[in-house]
Amino acid sequence: MYKQNYRSKLLEEAVDQIASLPGVGRKSALRYALHLLREPAANVEKFTAAINNMRTGVRYCPECNMICDDATCPICSDTSRDRTVVCVVESLRDVLSIENTGQYHGLYQVLGGIISPMDGVGPDDLPIKHLVERVAKGEIKEIILALDTNMEGETTSLYIYRQLAASGVKVSTIARGVAFGDDLEYTDEFTLGKAIVNRQLFSI
Repeated sequence: MYKQNYRSKLLEEAVDQIASLPGVGRKSALRYALHLLREPAANVEKFTAAINNMRTGVRYCPECNMICDDATCPICSDTSRDRTVVCVVESLRDVLSIENTGQYHGLYQVLGGIISPMDGVGPDDLPIKHLVERVAKGEIKEIILALDTNMEGETTSLYIYRQLAASGVKVSTIARGVAFGDDLEYTDEFTLGKAIVNRQLFSI
């Protein structure tokens, strides 16, 4: 594959790194690199400092596994949230999508992935055991499975359901206004909000 000669090794290395970001091609990466090159040094330092601070400072909430700046995330720390309901999602992006609907006021469990043998991800690679332990404490009354409605998401939901079967906790799933194969991240807020409100009992 032809690789453009940038006449500068430093510029080429910058373009390579920017192009490694998802959805960024080499032409866009070059445009971003040249933009940064024209920016005042102070602005570029603020930009790189923000990235470094995020990488070194962001931690994971020990309760729900969502990213946070402090010991626990703002949602788990919010005493006004309904602590008897936990919504299980794949990623932070799903949390943001659900929060934007304004229809859900409980807590979350962020898995950080879904069961996918093809990608080498099994149940032990996800915090499912932690979720079971949270339920065992007795405060949680309902688990909402809000995973993507594709094969991997359905497999993960089924596995979690079976792990919680003996606990007696109510296990529900989002209503099928979200079609099979859809990603929650790209579902409009109205449809997603209605799917949360009209959730139904999970069944095999």
